[in-house]
Amino acid sequence: MSTQRKAEFTEEALSEDAVHDYLEDNPEFFERHAELLGTIRLPHSSGAAVSLVERQVSLLRQKDLKHERKLKELLAVARANDSLAGKIHRLTLKLLSSADLAATLSNLEEALRADFDADQSILVLFGDPETFDDINVGRFFKAVAEDNEALKAFDTFLNGSGARCGQIRDAQRDFLFGKETDEIGSAALIPLGLKSEIGFLAIGSSDADRFHPGMSIDFLGRLSELVTEALKRF
Repeated sequence: MSTQRKAEFTEEALSEDAVHDYLEDNPEFFERHAELLGTIRLPHSSGAAVSLVERQVSLLRQKDLKHERKLKELLAVARANDSLAGKIHRLTLKLLSSADLAATLSNLEEALRADFDADQSILVLFGDPETFDDINVGRFFKAVAEDNEALKAFDTFLNGSGARCGQIRDAQRDFLFGKETDEIGSAALIPLGLKSEIGFLAIGSSDADRFHPGMSIDFLGRLSELVTEALKRF
């Protein structure tokens, strides 16, 4: 009787699919035949042939680089969120310590300018302007009656349910930042209260890409809630 091992595939039956299926069903094959790994040659992106082991090492290195980049991205986002949380915390403490409306507005303006890098910002409150004669925080504060004709330029935003970001129309820019201002590339409009019931906050930037419709507005939502509650105290 012959002791020669019978081949598992005949030449006619041997195909790429058959080899693929066999190796898939027998992942330990190259562990039993490690010497074959050094003989298998694969094309490299450079055009030269490399062994299967070298190819695997190259693929692992590429995966490691991708994982490293992803980790760096996640760390950058985490650091940015941590920094933002710290700024919100400091603003909260400032608003809580404000003794009156004037101090609240002054602390809010300072925080937006110093901590949140707002090029320009303005708080619009709805009400009789004469009742706010004692408030003096410069151009940051504007009191207007709800039926003011200039507010028609903000109808879509005022009847919406959240912050809006992007470029603003000339009529909106002129009302908020003045007709002489032309360096506002983008802006965020933040409602104060449900459908801006008590007013809204506008933050303008000279950078046209700083505020855009596709950006996350979670932070702006939190800022809206914080400022709204602070103003309701007075």
